[in-house]
Amino acid sequence: MTPSEKLLWTYLKDRGLCKHKFRRQFPIDGFVLDFYCPTQKLGIELDGSVHDNKKEQDTARQAIIEDKGVKILRFTNKDVENNIENVLRKIKQNISPLHEVERGAPSLTRGGVRT
Repeated sequence: MTPSEKLLWTYLKDRGLCKHKFRRQFPIDGFVLDFYCPTQKLGIELDGSVHDNKKEQDTARQAIIEDKGVKILRFTNKDVENNIENVLRKIKQNISPLHEVERGAPSLTRGGVRT
């Protein structure tokens, strides 16, 4: 993991953010999301400077993943390193309270097992 991924993971792991389970390096349709919350169908991507020259590729990749019903939030490494509070606030704005999710929202499967 990059330093930015490690930092964000300290807040997401062990159901640390709103009691939702997040996974690292989650594969979807041949692509790997940096972080994924199965109950919310929410992917989080952190972009470093390597992504500056891959905007078109990233946009196409994101469209394919979003066609699977997954919402993608993108942050730069600088966002995470310099303003983690704002990043966490934006993630929280995009997740439902856990009691609403427990009513049976569908989730993607990983290797044939519900996540």
